[in-house]
Amino acid sequence: MKILFICSRNKWRSLTAEKIFSAYPMYDVRSAGTEENARIKVTAGHIGWADLIFVMETKHSRRLKTKFRDEIADKSIIRLDIPDEYSYMDEELIELLKSRVSEYIEVPD
Repeated sequence: MKILFICSRNKWRSLTAEKIFSAYPMYDVRSAGTEENARIKVTAGHIGWADLIFVMETKHSRRLKTKFRDEIADKSIIRLDIPDEYSYMDEELIELLKSRVSEYIEVPD
């Protein structure tokens, strides 16, 4: 399964998610950001590639719907409700990601 994680700048939340979930061989994982200054900016190619898209906040799904309306028409976009208050690989962020994502996909121990 191909999973795309999206936040604003692709520096902390989505990049942490990519690092964590890339460790599971059953998932092919990428991450991107919605802002102009994102480390990796989300493209139509990212959207087309993904089987499942996780966004951190409502604003990210809104931005995807605005910019990639046609591309996301048949995609599952799941909002994780994780605020931008964590640093890269923060222990609390890791636990939050695993907990929220495990509601939708298998997260091995």
